[in-house]
Order: sequence, then structure tokens, then C-alpha cells
Amino acid sequence: MHCMSGHSNFVSCVCIIAPSETYPRGLIATGGNDNNICVFTMDRPQPLITLKGHKNTVCTLSSGKFGTLLSGSWDTTAKVWLNEKCMMTLQGHSAAVWAVVILPEQGLMLSGSADKTIKLWKAGRCERTFTGHEDCVRGLAVISSTEFFSCSNDTSIRRWQVTGECSQVYYSHTNYIYSLAVFPNGQDFVSTGEDRTLRIWRKGECAQTIRLPAQSVWCCCILPNGDIAVGASDGIIRVFTENEDRMASAEDLQAFEDELSKATIDPKTGDLGDIKMEDLPGREHLNEPGNRDGQTRLIKDDQKVEAYQWSVSDGRWVKIGDVVGGSNQQTSKSVMYEGKEYDYVFTIDVNEGGPSMKLPYNVSEDPWLTAHNFLQKNDLSPMFLDQVANFIIENTKGHVVGPAQSSGVDPFTGGARYIPGASDNGPGSGADPFTGSGRYIPGSGPNITTPAGVADPFTGGGAYSSAALREMTTNIYFPKTDGVTFEQANASQIFAKLKELNGGAPQEQRLSEEVLESLERLLGSVCGPDTDGPPPTIPEINLLWKAAHWPEDIVFPVLDILRLAVRHPHVNQTLCGEAEGIQLCNHLLNLMRPEGRPANQMLALRTLCNCFSGRHGRALLMAQREMVLSRAADLTAVCNKNIHIALATLVLNYAGCLHSQPDLEGKAQCLSVASRALETVQDKEAVFRLLVALGTTVASDQTAQDLARSLGVSSQISRYSSMSDPSKVGECCQLVLKELQ
Repeated sequence: MHCMSGHSNFVSCVCIIAPSETYPRGLIATGGNDNNICVFTMDRPQPLITLKGHKNTVCTLSSGKFGTLLSGSWDTTAKVWLNEKCMMTLQGHSAAVWAVVILPEQGLMLSGSADKTIKLWKAGRCERTFTGHEDCVRGLAVISSTEFFSCSNDTSIRRWQVTGECSQVYYSHTNYIYSLAVFPNGQDFVSTGEDRTLRIWRKGECAQTIRLPAQSVWCCCILPNGDIAVGASDGIIRVFTENEDRMASAEDLQAFEDELSKATIDPKTGDLGDIKMEDLPGREHLNEPGNRDGQTRLIKDDQKVEAYQWSVSDGRWVKIGDVVGGSNQQTSKSVMYEGKEYDYVFTIDVNEGGPSMKLPYNVSEDPWLTAHNFLQKNDLSPMFLDQVANFIIENTKGHVVGPAQSSGVDPFTGGARYIPGASDNGPGSGADPFTGSGRYIPGSGPNITTPAGVADPFTGGGAYSSAALREMTTNIYFPKTDGVTFEQANASQIFAKLKELNGGAPQEQRLSEEVLESLERLLGSVCGPDTDGPPPTIPEINLLWKAAHWPEDIVFPVLDILRLAVRHPHVNQTLCGEAEGIQLCNHLLNLMRPEGRPANQMLALRTLCNCFSGRHGRALLMAQREMVLSRAADLTAVCNKNIHIALATLVLNYAGCLHSQPDLEGKAQCLSVASRALETVQDKEAVFRLLVALGTTVASDQTAQDLARSLGVSSQISRYSSMSDPSKVGECCQLVLKELQ
């Protein structure tokens, strides 16, 4: 045994990373108040690696397959880590993420938060939000690939289906519940909390309650031999067993009982319910046996109240502590402290025998923020936040405690916190609207092609046949590193539609003849067969950019010209340059918003795809990757095959640019967006391009392959492996699955 050190402040969570070929003994990951995660081998006291990225305390960790690590933090996010890199940041909670867990199948992850919700994540996207708890969610535990438990500060445990239903609620704890662990049978479980107890649940009922001589029982786990280990606020780990061969000696058991009997229980914690000393029976009440294991009984002995718990195994009442009444607060109309007046100045004894600390408080303040400031000022562990805040709330009952809770959001417990005794008060089908007058329809015409001369499945030409593939030993599908663009155009129809819409536009929005002539010349120079002709001029490009801001109901033919123009090196350089490029990107993303017009969404996506044809466009889109792909992913919900094909092509072009780069976060986003799109996209060409994007992302990259496996990509795409119409879908899918074996 040895002590591991690497954090600059206290350690708040620990988890084991399963053994692998590289680390056959496994690894230990720890999260700390220094915002970092340290990963240790079993035989070294110093960290193997330190993961940085969270902006506040890392308070929960969970490990999954292939070395995946999931972390949760007070910064309101969860992060997915693989091979020393942050692959994804899961954003959506409005308060601290207290609990995370990775489900065993299909790349599903769960996070529980101080905002009272639980979120289910798949491939980096929130699939579902579970509501029902009335206070912070503090713990999660997996039952199976389809079920899980949660526990909360609201004193309840809930059993959930991943489909969203809460199938059962369990009550027995009398204070915050911090931790859960499930027995191998998937039905029975244990829980620990702020009521000083470990509770063992059998067949849905609390079958046993074990009191501990510590107020907070922070965590629990079930060991491989069925024993239960718990960690508590007194700094001691205790192991409980049903096996007589492993039980502690009689001396140790007696020492534990003696320690328990000397504990003091503050009735303000609510652990024992309301206590009226005059109504309590005397010691003779202990002659009557209890009704169930763990039953608590209070008796009056002279002027002292003692708490006992019934032990079925021993057939007797075991003293669990003395109940101490009163509070150590000073109250008056106002109390002076450090030159200021306060409604309360509490005296807090943190360490027995150590100096007392003063906690000043005004009823107009938020108790949670006051508790947080007190802990920071005195360099105390934030794990005491709930205790201190609850102490303030309990000792100021009857007073108005600060403003409305909804305005007091903080990163630790969220808005509208639970206070004991208080109450809580798509787009359509995407049908093309432009099939009326005029023969020009955006997105109509032959299939989209890559530049001439590329004989692959994207050309639709006769150079490719599936029979030829079966005779080949090479993979003709991926990695695909040359950009796929949208070349098809009928310049005369595009311009005719532009003139028609211009004629019907209001006078103040109508383009002049000079502008129309300029756009026609530019269209001819970027679409014409004469590649040696004069390039578009700067004034022509500026007029195109100005026209691209036409009203959204008539702008689509201008966007089609823009889509064709950005392929030209001169236009690509001018519009995708450093300053201009940001404006172009923002304008296209605005047109792509989910409530926008389908034609504009499709043409904006196609324009982004065509930007990849030039060096400046590629640089722009790589710099704006996170924002562009995030907005594009929202369009999976729009039911329009042309939009889906353009979206798939955009992901493919990003995958191609990232293929030879060590940008694991970028590859993770490509995997996430492709995986998300495959859940809703039906068009076979779009599916094919997404499969090529997946193949390009994971090809020759072990880390990307591990991440794809952890996200459940194989099970998601396996249904396409037998598709024979078109055969390229099934063949490409089989090659991707082979990469992920």
C-alpha cells in the first residue's frame, strides 16, 4: 500500500478504470477541488496523467468500456475523456453535476444535477431529461442497460426506465441521500446519507438500517464478495458483512458499539423526527422487543434523551447515541461581528478541541451562498455545503430567508432549492415550397457530384460497380479526404428565378439592373465552361454578399449563386478570409436555424460544403467547427432528404479534413453528429455519406475507434450491413464495422 498524491486541494471522488492490455492492473482516477482529474497506476504514488478542462471542482467520476472516463463538475458540465483527451463536453444542466454514470450498452450516459434533473446522453447529445426529484440529485446507480436508480436531497430513491418512466419511489431515509450501490441480482441495493445510516434494501423494502458514529455517510459500494464498504465524515472506511468468517473480532464489534453509544445526535437534523421530552418513556421501554431491524426508540433517562436501535441478530436494543437539544446560536435583534450588524452569528465547531468559527448571517441573504462563502473563507471542504446551509435554514425557521429562490441560482445546488417544510410552486415536413411558377427548384436535378474525373461512389457514373468492389482488396470508400461538393447547376434557371422574384419584391428591396447584370456576370464566370475567362471582380463579389441579405422568403436563388461562387478560388479567398469569413459563417448559420426555411437551410449547408474546395474556406470552417457542426446537427429533425444529404456531406468533409490531424475533440464531434443523424435520417444517400464519414473518422486512429465503440456506433449502424439497394451502403457499413472490431 502507498499514499497517492497529485491534487493541490481535497479529493472529492474516486473511481477504478478497468484493466486493459496496456495497464493489466487497471488505473485509479480521482477528481479534486483543484478542478483536475488525476489518473494513477497501482504502483506509483504520482499521477500517470492529469486531465485538465473543468472550471470548478470535479465531484463525480464513472469509467466505461475501452478506457472511457466520464466526469461531472460544479461547473455544470460533464466531460467524456479518452486517452488523456476530452472528447466531448455535455452541456445542458443549469447547476452542479453531482453524479454521472455510464450505462453498459449503446453508448448511453447519465448525469444527475443540483438542478433536480437527470439527463440521458447519447453521442454527446441530451436524449431525455428525467424530472421528479424535488431537490438536488446526488447519486446514480446502474441496474441494467435499461434501468437505473437515483437518490436525492429530497430523501427519496427513485427507480427509472431509460425510456423516461419512474417505476418506483422508495422512502426511509430522513435526510439527504448521497450514495447508492446495487447488488449483483439487480434488485437489492444499499444507500447512505446525512441521517448517519447505511440502509439495505431487499425486495423494494428497507430491510436493515445500520447507524454509524458519524453524521454524514458519504459513499458506499458493494465488494465482489458481497460485503458493503462505506466511507463517512469521521474519516473512517467501514466494511459490513453477512459472512461470519469475515466478521470483526468481538473486541472490535464492542468498540464499534461503544463508539456509537457515545455519539451525540442533534434533533435539528430531523433524523429522529419531532422530539417532545415530556412524552418520552423511561428505560423500562427497552424491555419490549423491536418490530424490525433498525427500528429506533428514544427513552428519557433523568434529564437526558438516549437513542437506541433494535438489532434482530443480537435480539436487543443497541445504544446509538445521546440526543442533545438546543442550538449554539447567538440571537438578538442584531449582533455585532467584525464591525457589522447581523441577524445571527452562529458558532461553528468543526474539529473537536479546535478553535470555533463564527458564521454571520442576515435573513435577507441566500443561505447556500452564505455557506459557500463561509467554507471558502475558512478553507473547509465544500462537501460540508449542504450541512452548513441546512444548519442555517433550520436555525432561522420563521424568518424570510432571502429573495425568491429562483433568483438565487448558484453552481452548487441550483435555483429553487428544497427547504424542508416548503413547497414548490418542428419544423414541418420540409416540403419544397418553390414548385409553383418557374422551372427552377433548389436542390433539383441530377445527383450531386465531386469534381470531374473522380471515379468513386459519389459520382454516380459508370466507373464504379459493386461487382468490381468484391474483386478488389482495397477499401474504395474511406478514408475520403478530398472534399465532396455540390456542383449541379442550371445557371439560366437560377437567374430567371432571381429576376422573377426581384420583379415582385417591394420597391425598397428591389435590386437594380446594374446589380442584376453584375450577378449574372459573376454567375457566368463561376459556372461557365470557359475556365480561362476573367475571374469575378471584387465589386461583383461585394454585390453578391449584399444581395445574400435579401429577405429570407426570396433570397434562395442568391444563395444558390453564392453556393456556386465559393468554389472559385478568388471568391473563396475573398469571402472566407479572416474577417469576412466570420461574417459569412454567422450569416449561413442564421439561415440554418431550425425554424428557418428548408430551402435556405439546404443551400446554406451546401454553401458550407463547397467552401471546403478552397484553402481559405477549409481554414475558416475548421476554426468554426464546433459552432457549425452544432447548428448543423439541429437540422436532423427537419424532414427533408436534400437537407439530410447536405448535412451528411458537411460531416464527411469535416471528417476528411480531420483524418490526418491529431484533433481528437474534432473527431469526437464528427462521431457525435454522425451518430445523432443516423438515428433520424432515412435517405439512403445521406446514410451512405454518414457511414463514409464514420469510416474516415476512425480509419487508422485507435483512439477514435475506442470512442466510437464506447458510443455504441457498431450496434447503431449494424442494421445497414445487409442493405443491398444500394449495395454501397451495406458494403461501406461492413467495412466500418470491421474497423471497430
